[in-house]
Amino acid sequence: VAGTKRSTIPGATFVSHLLELRDRLLRALGAVLVVFIIAAPFANDLYEILAAPLMSALPEGNSMISTQPHGPFFVPFKFAFAFAVAVAMPYLLYQLWSFVAPGLYTHEKRLAVPILVSSSVLFYLGILFAYFAVFPLIFAFFTSSAPEGVAVMTDINLYLSFTLKLFFAFGLAFEVPVATVLLVKVGATTPESLATKRPYIIVGAFAVGMLMTPPDIFSQTLLAIPVWILFEAGLYFSRMVKRKDDQEENSSEGELEEEL
Repeated sequence: VAGTKRSTIPGATFVSHLLELRDRLLRALGAVLVVFIIAAPFANDLYEILAAPLMSALPEGNSMISTQPHGPFFVPFKFAFAFAVAVAMPYLLYQLWSFVAPGLYTHEKRLAVPILVSSSVLFYLGILFAYFAVFPLIFAFFTSSAPEGVAVMTDINLYLSFTLKLFFAFGLAFEVPVATVLLVKVGATTPESLATKRPYIIVGAFAVGMLMTPPDIFSQTLLAIPVWILFEAGLYFSRMVKRKDDQEENSSEGELEEEL
């Protein structure tokens, strides 16, 4: 039967699921370690790329600093590991999908694959948007607003934490279209209902920006505006999905009436 789950395999036990989960986790960890081993020799180069938006905004003669003796050695490797996780993310999601797929219905599987692919792509787009569009703006703003006589010298570890937080914030924010379409697809809401809540969603976008970015209105706005635009994109696609579902439902009802 097309709508039944595949999890009803004879002999499938709780222990077997735990063993499979262990295997999936080991494969995921192995993938991250492989990418990390490849990236580790280039850790300093990767960190230089990460620091480029700030370095280009610093006044001539200023540089980054390390307030910890081990910072120059460990911080680039910390970023190399974060980079490895990001690069291996599609494989990590594949392992997650392979673990949960046997317990899904056929129509759930058809929905899950596009969501996994689109969410991965949007997360990467959020990271790229943060690096190429947001970082140059906020670092230029921060450095230009420094009081006279104050030398801007950022600690490399604090800079890493700052940028990773923004990468995560923008990557997560770019998932708004997927979340919007998913809510409509599962019947939790409708495009019309979401459209009427637009003012609250805009306020919520600024609230999310306040929680997920540094405590300045500039960074919050740079996150809130894309969230709003992405919500509108999600609303547009959710209308298309709803229209397609309605057409399929009407077609199925028509075929059933003809058979009767």
